[in-house]
Amino acid sequence: MTTNSPSFQRTQVVIVGAGPAGLTVGNILRAASVDCVVLETESRAFIEQRPRAGVIEEWAVGGLRERGLADHLLARAQRHTACEFRFGGERYRFSYGDLTGRHHWVYPQPLLVTDLVREYVDVRGGDARFSVRDVELHDLDTGHPSVSYSCGESGERRMFACDFVVGADGARGVSRAAIPPEHARIARHDYGIGWLALLAEAPPSSDCVLFGVHENGFAGHMARSPEVTRYYLQCPPGDDPENWPDDRIWSELHVRLAGGSGAQPLTEGPLIEKRVLDMHDYVVEPMTYGRLFLAGDAAHLVAPIAAKGMNLALHDAFLLGDALVGYLDGGDGDGLDGYSEACLRRVWDYQEFSQWLSEVYHGTSAKDPFRAGTTFARLRRLFTSPVAAAAFAEQYLGSAERY
Repeated sequence: MTTNSPSFQRTQVVIVGAGPAGLTVGNILRAASVDCVVLETESRAFIEQRPRAGVIEEWAVGGLRERGLADHLLARAQRHTACEFRFGGERYRFSYGDLTGRHHWVYPQPLLVTDLVREYVDVRGGDARFSVRDVELHDLDTGHPSVSYSCGESGERRMFACDFVVGADGARGVSRAAIPPEHARIARHDYGIGWLALLAEAPPSSDCVLFGVHENGFAGHMARSPEVTRYYLQCPPGDDPENWPDDRIWSELHVRLAGGSGAQPLTEGPLIEKRVLDMHDYVVEPMTYGRLFLAGDAAHLVAPIAAKGMNLALHDAFLLGDALVGYLDGGDGDGLDGYSEACLRRVWDYQEFSQWLSEVYHGTSAKDPFRAGTTFARLRRLFTSPVAAAAFAEQYLGSAERY
């Protein structure tokens, strides 16, 4: 090996990306004594603090609990059994817990990532390399793939030979880009709207999620902790957060989330995050290429309209982790062969619901009387038809079908 060659190591699975998907796969593998390594371009401190989603579906928490990964979550998460739509200056509570006996958990993604990192590294003795650079995937279409990277501290080039690569490094990672264009179809959809994503150092103003449907645009209120609340405001795509001073933001939130005389007024506080998210989706089909298996946002992005992204990442991770263990521990390849198809059934179901919900959220702000009329028809049906309510609850809570 020349002085320019990377140092060489061997492991069974290389996981690129330390988000919920990658860390869950890593924990499943370590519990089965499968050798693996996690490569992450950010520091451990950064991923444990990065603001992200916070709604976890009941079936997903059940999957984490079965794998010994939910103890902290169950001790600290908030249990939600209702949501509330606000339109026409009134509030309409939708108690899906009473309707179905099921619920959501609210647990910010940074807390889940912290739990998963601790379990993987500190408890199960997993190998995680943080702050790596220039990750490259090699020979994915052979039986001998490898992954190379540069060490963040020394700059030394290193390489892992492996049996499989898990690409869980998100929408902008190297894994999805490593699939040749002729091998996969990438289906995309752009909603043509933006959301101003906000974090307020203020306690939640309601015991449930609030959806404001207003001619000025959508607004959302989601608890993150007893001290912090996530808000969303519909805005033009590509808008500059600087166009939204705090006074304007709170004024619009009060208007769009107005709920009549019985509604608790919004509790204001310092805004510690302002980001504009352009609403779009994509799906990679298939989610595999040779010995590379995509998971989470590397394989599919669903706009935060229906709060499904983290749940899909966990669904992928449960299926993929179990499938890798089945193959590496006992030679059973059925799980890996069927992985992409099994994941995509839920992915497309959630994408369809996100599109339906987008029309409810955004139809009245389109300045189109026809769309406004159909939006209010959907909302009225939701609160007058038991069949429509049951169908919405099933999709909102996520399929309870065994993953």
